[in-house]
Amino acid sequence: MLRISDIALPFDHPDAALRARVAYILRTTPEDLRECRVVRRSVDARKRNAIALIYTVDVTLADEPAVPLGGKVAAAPDSLYRFTMQPPKPLTHRPVVIGAGPCGLLGALLLAQNGFEPILLERGKCAKERAADVHAFWRSGVLNPASNALFGEGGAGAFSDGKLTTQIKERENRCAKVLQELVAAGAPEEILWLHKPHIGTDNLVRVVEHLRAAIVRHGGEVRFNAKVQDILVESGTVSGVQLEDGAEILSRHVLLAIGHSARDTFDMLHRRGAAMVQKAFSIGARIEHPQRKVDYAQYGKAARHPRLGASDYRLVQHCGNGRSVYTFCMCPGGEVIGTSSEPGQVVTNGMSQFARNAANANSGLLVGVTPEDFGDSHPLAGIAFQRRWEELAFAVGGGNYAAPAQTVGDLLARRASSRFGSVKPSYRPGVTPADLSECLPSYVIAAFREALPQLGKKLSVFALADAVLTGVETRSSSPVRLSRTETCESETLRGLYPAGEGAGYAGGIMSAAVDGVRVAEAIMQAMASAR
Repeated sequence: MLRISDIALPFDHPDAALRARVAYILRTTPEDLRECRVVRRSVDARKRNAIALIYTVDVTLADEPAVPLGGKVAAAPDSLYRFTMQPPKPLTHRPVVIGAGPCGLLGALLLAQNGFEPILLERGKCAKERAADVHAFWRSGVLNPASNALFGEGGAGAFSDGKLTTQIKERENRCAKVLQELVAAGAPEEILWLHKPHIGTDNLVRVVEHLRAAIVRHGGEVRFNAKVQDILVESGTVSGVQLEDGAEILSRHVLLAIGHSARDTFDMLHRRGAAMVQKAFSIGARIEHPQRKVDYAQYGKAARHPRLGASDYRLVQHCGNGRSVYTFCMCPGGEVIGTSSEPGQVVTNGMSQFARNAANANSGLLVGVTPEDFGDSHPLAGIAFQRRWEELAFAVGGGNYAAPAQTVGDLLARRASSRFGSVKPSYRPGVTPADLSECLPSYVIAAFREALPQLGKKLSVFALADAVLTGVETRSSSPVRLSRTETCESETLRGLYPAGEGAGYAGGIMSAAVDGVRVAEAIMQAMASAR
């Protein structure tokens, strides 16, 4: 099989054009192509009057050895995931996986597929019941701390855009494994080849349910409302877990995939002596613009063409105070949502359905913070730092889970907002016009004021005076890293395998899922060697 890269075609090209271009590059005819499969498609919009689609395709021919390699033509790389491992016989104990987010689901699935019969424990509810609780919170402002947009089957990614972009570079084809399992679970097949794939919140409930069914079908077990209260430890080695109801599950191998907001679990792990350190993360607000204006700013007259869809952006500005302002987790055609997980705190995030057809575009507008900003050397000081700003946002918003919001024009003019203009805030449960300087650090506000006009020069709509900033976004990534060895085991608690975003080793759905696969491999190797 051959791989042909960097094939540029106009965005509105006829369907037959790609096959014809491939045949031209290979100096053959379209009829001689046995297979022509797209493996990557991206958009080149650097010139709005000449927007192109850039393809990479894999091709098979009747006479491949006669095709000279070089330039755009190369041998197609191996893309198969090949890891397999036989469990010890008898299987004296089953591995335990804590957390049913992307990391835990994919880690448990791999363990199950190889015959290790994992027990997957999730503190929250199954996806459908969890979705009902989340929507009830958005409607009424009544928070369920055990079942919300951060806790439950699917993890925090279940209420997002379902973005699968990643910068991971690995040779083991774990990324391909994850994407193929997601497609098998019902995700759109286009995630296999789009440069910026996404599943959409509306599809994610079905996908995670099918992943769960696959785990059970291969011999695993999934338990909901099963919060791990404690880790059982004997002589520095994990011997099992204790649930909130007092039940104990004995196991010598525990995959810890708790997510970035399981703060009570971090406290327990610290008491148990798990090695952990403070970690930098970012805070800020969600910024909303009219999606149609973002589309026009990016694509001009080609805006909303079916092959282009809703446009996105990624921007950064370095500021004079040493901070950088950047956009994060951009959700085209989406909405801003409440993602609080503890009483008396307001937390925001962004979400899009698969169609990305809502009126507003939104993105995190974030500024990096480091342990030097936390004011304490305690490993969990970053959590206390987050809570401070989330509690202030709750108070400024009115104490009912409404979020404080301010227009860009008012923020730049250093005045509190009293009303909104052409951009209507989408945040649920609701917003309160406010001054974000009352619930964000002064250096974040100063960086916003310097960066916004400059970002408007990079994307004309960005500094729109009516654009809305809704605060606060504080859960961009975990504020702590659980230290682990090269074999993915905790440095201080043998048998505990920290993984994913909560442990500080991932930053999104794909990287969390891939880390779950990597750590599951390590657990299987450890169990097999101990037989």
